[in-house]
Amino acid sequence: MPPIFSRRWFLTTLLAIAAVGVLIGLGIWQLNRLAQRRASNAQVLAQMKADPLTLDSQSLEADLLSMEYRAVVVTGRYDPAQQVVLRNQVWQNQPGVDLLTPLVISGTNQAVLVDRGWIPQQDAAPDKRSQYDEPGVVTVRGVLRRPQTKPDFGGVPDPPLAVGQTRLDAWNIVNLERISQQVSVPLLTAYIQQSPGSTQTAPPYPSEPQIDLTEGPHFSYALQWFTFAAILAIGYPVYVRRQSQGQGAQRQALQSKPSAG
Repeated sequence: MPPIFSRRWFLTTLLAIAAVGVLIGLGIWQLNRLAQRRASNAQVLAQMKADPLTLDSQSLEADLLSMEYRAVVVTGRYDPAQQVVLRNQVWQNQPGVDLLTPLVISGTNQAVLVDRGWIPQQDAAPDKRSQYDEPGVVTVRGVLRRPQTKPDFGGVPDPPLAVGQTRLDAWNIVNLERISQQVSVPLLTAYIQQSPGSTQTAPPYPSEPQIDLTEGPHFSYALQWFTFAAILAIGYPVYVRRQSQGQGAQRQALQSKPSAG
C-alpha cells in the first residue's frame, strides 16, 4: 500500500485530495469567468458597430436592455419639471452632477431618461439648474445604457424615501426602477447617455461611456490555481514518501545498533 494511504497519513491524504479538487475548481471557475467576459465583450463590440437605432413609436417594443452601447437617435421634448441629478460626477477635475431628464418621445406617450451631462455643483439645486433647460423639440444622439439597481462595490446606495417624502432629487446611481416611480410619464427600461457634440462650449457637458474591453485577470488567475493544484498533487506524495523513508531508515538504525553491556 502506498504510504499516503497508510493509517498514519490517511486523513491528511483525504484533506490534500480535497484541497486539490478545490484548487482545480477555482481554476475552472476563472476560465468560466473568462468565457463570460469574452462573450460580454463580443456583445458590446457588436452593439457599438451596429447601425444607430431610431427610437420612435415603431421601436419602443425592442429589447433595449440587450442593446447596451448601441448608438441611438431620438426626437422629443424634455420634461425638466421631473428632472433629477446624478451625484459625484467630475468634469476636468471639477465636482458636479449629471442632469437626468425625461424626454417625451415624439408621437408617443412614453419617455426615455437622458443623461444630458455634467453641470457645476453650485448649479445642482432645482432653482439654479433651470438655466440648462432645452425647450421645444430636440433631437438627441447618444448610446443606450442599462440602469443600475445597486451601486458598484464600495458605492453608496440611494436611501429610501423618508416619511412624507414623495421624490428624491439627487441620486447615486441611475436606478430607473425607482426613478420611474416618481415620474408621471412611463419611462423606457434603458436610458440614453448623450454623446458629446463637436461644438459643445457650455454645460451640460456630455461624456462618452468608459468601456473596459480587456479580458481581465481571469486567465492568469486560472493558471495560478492550476499551478497550486499541481504543486500539491505532486509535492504531497513526494513529501510523504521521503518522510516514510526517513522514518524507516531511522528504525533500521535503531534496530541494528548494538545494545549496551
